[in-house]
Amino acid sequence: MQRVNLSAVSEFVFVGLSDAPEIRLLLFVLFLLIYLATMAGNITLLVAISTDSHLHSPMYFFLGNLSLLDLLCPTITVPKMLGALLLEHKEISFSGCLFQHFSLIAVVGTEIFLLAVMAYDRYVAVCHPLRYPSIVSTKLCAQLALGTWATGLLNSLLHTSLVFTLSFCGPNRIQQYYCDLPPMLALSCSSTHSTELVILVVAGVLGSGACVVTVVSYICILLEILARKSPGIWHKAFSTCGSHLAIVCLFYGTTICTYVRPSSTYSPHWDRVVSMLYGMLTPLLNPIIYSLRNKEVKCALKRVISQVRRTL
Repeated sequence: MQRVNLSAVSEFVFVGLSDAPEIRLLLFVLFLLIYLATMAGNITLLVAISTDSHLHSPMYFFLGNLSLLDLLCPTITVPKMLGALLLEHKEISFSGCLFQHFSLIAVVGTEIFLLAVMAYDRYVAVCHPLRYPSIVSTKLCAQLALGTWATGLLNSLLHTSLVFTLSFCGPNRIQQYYCDLPPMLALSCSSTHSTELVILVVAGVLGSGACVVTVVSYICILLEILARKSPGIWHKAFSTCGSHLAIVCLFYGTTICTYVRPSSTYSPHWDRVVSMLYGMLTPLLNPIIYSLRNKEVKCALKRVISQVRRTL
């Protein structure tokens, strides 16, 4: 493994989404509005969960963690992208790129593990409703949340150390609007085969483990529904699991398209589109999905908005 050649590449340059000035301004306004809407939606949901006693349960505790991750994910990448669109300041230092890469992988990894924990929570709620308070206790919730964050950070530390110990001595133009994994590997002038292999194995083991937990949880939920054969069971189960299932499909679909493949299949234009989905639209849609599908969240949000109006 070669060490980083800091004298060769001290900064990277993001390739803009468009070089036409009129399109850049339009994109700036569009992405700024999406970013502000994402911040407003997730902050409002966090405030509702923390202040409303009706939402002080394990399900909403994990949802609060998800909202926090959805605040961090676009904040890591979008401000720099907006600066590049408006001010044409497309450069980022080597250390800044390293920090951005580490932060983004940590957030994405933590969200994968958190979605698996939320799937287990829904399994207990549907299959063992009477024992739910004793199984999913406050202590277990804290341990699971801490475990997801710690695993995400350790996974990101491994990925970042592997990528940024490569040599970067050639082109420094990143075919993306942030320091993502595939374009960084594509820029390296040293062999990336062993690095890619380790990353794929680690990501495959951890990601597959989280995916298995999620899939098995929903299989058990489906079997429980089929076994009960009680009237209204499908509607009740869908109201309990529908929002989480929709978020899982959206998140896994966009993440797998971006990361679970070798760098030889890397397509800059396609990756920009896909990264927009999980980097901007997914954090925007998550609070909307939960708000539309959950009456308790709707009522809590109405109370928060009413309180804000009275304060203003």
